[in-house]
Amino acid sequence: MSSIEFNNNKAIDWSWQVEGSTLLADDSAIKNALMDLEQPVYVANTKNLGVCNKLSTSGSEKVLAFAQSLTPEDLGDDEYKKHHGVKYAYHGGAMANGIASVEMVIALGKAGLLCSFGAAGLVPDAVEDAIKRIQAELPDGPYAVNLIHAPAEEALERGAVERFLKLGVKTVEASAYLALTEHIVWYRLAGLTRNADGTTHIGHKVIAKISRTEVARRFMEPAPIKLINKLLAQGKITEEQVELSKTVPMADDITAEADSGGHTDNRPFLTLLPSIITLRDEIQRKYNYAQALRVGAGGGIGTPESALAGFNMGAAYLVLGSVNQSCVEAGASEHTRKLLATIEMADVTMAPAADMFEMGVKLQVLKRGSMFAMRANKLYDLYVSYDSIEDIPVAEREKVEKQIFRQSLDDIWAGTASFFQERDPDMLARAMKSPKRKMALIFRWYLGLSSRWSNDGEQGREMDYQIWAGPSMGAFNSWVKDTYLADYTQRQVVDVAMHLLKGAAYLERINQLKRQGVSLSTDLSRYIPC
Repeated sequence: MSSIEFNNNKAIDWSWQVEGSTLLADDSAIKNALMDLEQPVYVANTKNLGVCNKLSTSGSEKVLAFAQSLTPEDLGDDEYKKHHGVKYAYHGGAMANGIASVEMVIALGKAGLLCSFGAAGLVPDAVEDAIKRIQAELPDGPYAVNLIHAPAEEALERGAVERFLKLGVKTVEASAYLALTEHIVWYRLAGLTRNADGTTHIGHKVIAKISRTEVARRFMEPAPIKLINKLLAQGKITEEQVELSKTVPMADDITAEADSGGHTDNRPFLTLLPSIITLRDEIQRKYNYAQALRVGAGGGIGTPESALAGFNMGAAYLVLGSVNQSCVEAGASEHTRKLLATIEMADVTMAPAADMFEMGVKLQVLKRGSMFAMRANKLYDLYVSYDSIEDIPVAEREKVEKQIFRQSLDDIWAGTASFFQERDPDMLARAMKSPKRKMALIFRWYLGLSSRWSNDGEQGREMDYQIWAGPSMGAFNSWVKDTYLADYTQRQVVDVAMHLLKGAAYLERINQLKRQGVSLSTDLSRYIPC
């Protein structure tokens, strides 16, 4: 077929005309017209079908189809952009241990995109230092900081909230929550004040990343009275804040996290997002909030097609994580970023999560170029099978000491005990009384350090790198193959974001033309970074 054709059975009488001399008919010119996203595109009939960007009151050619102007700024929910002070409905999601780095947050923020600093797994002093650096570059935002649920290390979650309140952090991205805690409720309610007109001002914004409807419901509803009373008794919130809490949900935005890297339930994108939007509508009818919650989409987004799918399914904004990890601003080693740039969609698997090891929670990691998943799953099998380190058969113990830990488990325990003596003495005390818990802490030594080895580029430990990634990373690599973005050293986080958004807008214009009977060649129907 030619590059552009028209099915007369779908002709629409626009009663519009264009000047025949302005029509563009060769592939390159048509592509340029379609890529000029700020201008509408008109398809008209002449000796050969052609396109142009302007109508004419005295034109000789009838318009057969039309695609509106559509820019990256037009995509997504306007209230989301206004609420967070951004130009684009795009959120760089938090990746723990500073993989979503200070540099990444600043780069995206200066370009008008929100990004969450990956505070999870970092000690409070390191988080505070990072926040101060971000605030120095983005004094008026936009930026967010990750607050991760830490059931095994409550002190870290509490310490993070204390620093957020101290430093005036206005937005957090709450992730990995199985239930609300007093710490996330404290952060939310401590920012509530009453406006002059009596309405509630929300000073602390919460973006909740979830993959289950039961968890989403908790963030969509007002704070639970049980936790409110506890905070009130501790003097952390006021009576007025208790009253105001009844008028607002626990979160402003809910990210429906599908098949992502890191903590994930591997939910199908096509079923999760509509379910969460339906739940949001149900909750809004019940509580009639002054500002309805917004639902965004994350997980599995790595191409313009998937980005457009999210917006067309009703997502207020998109969240990208895995893809950003391969960018130059990411707090990951060069070895890791180079490896991520080579993977395909099937090169990921599930492995135990360090922070929820005892609960059997898993996360999605890279299996290509690393033996972490296999070794971590082996440790979890031992944890389930035995009640203490001493119960593990000698041959098995020697194998894990040699192949995984590279030192004796006694030495690992000595280092672990010293670490928790400073970080969380209460946890150490509990482990001293429970051989099973002691075994979990020893095994978590490997799970915890393996991600740091990946970030720091620890030489000799490459096969133990824990690299969080979802299938979207492979989809992205396939999309940018044979373009300059195939080179991992050329991947800059703002550039990648803009190509995804421009691509989504371009494809939407293509779809508009197709629905009116226009057939385009494969080359014209695709958006390729250039």
